[in-house]
Amino acid sequence: MRLDGRVESEMVRLLHGTERPRLAVVREKLLRFCDRHQLRAPSRATIYNFIDRCPDHHYSIAELPGYVRDALYNLDPNDSVPGHQLAFYAFQYGDNRAACFAAGLPWIDLHQANRMRGWRPRTIGLLRAVMRRRGIP
Repeated sequence: MRLDGRVESEMVRLLHGTERPRLAVVREKLLRFCDRHQLRAPSRATIYNFIDRCPDHHYSIAELPGYVRDALYNLDPNDSVPGHQLAFYAFQYGDNRAACFAAGLPWIDLHQANRMRGWRPRTIGLLRAVMRRRGIP
């Protein structure tokens, strides 16, 4: 199903919080939004699929703490970095402070980082422990 741009924007708004929202609540809010705007509501499966491709947060590298910038060793300091890549680099190549910073990123960034390839066993275990503790599937 192709999503209307307004429905997609509303889904992004609902999913971009720091903590993971209950998806039943997200679906309920989307149903009300679609009823108000006379749009076709997405199915539960569409919402779950959208989570994996939801536009992520972007962070300006220059505004990040120095210990996090050190983990982003091969990126231009004048650019921005998507949240899932920030989490990946901070866990993989950063020190404990960078990993702690990444552990506090919004849930969607950690969820999408978990789906990336190239993780070392120790660091993917740390990411998944953080996700489990925060209730992120």
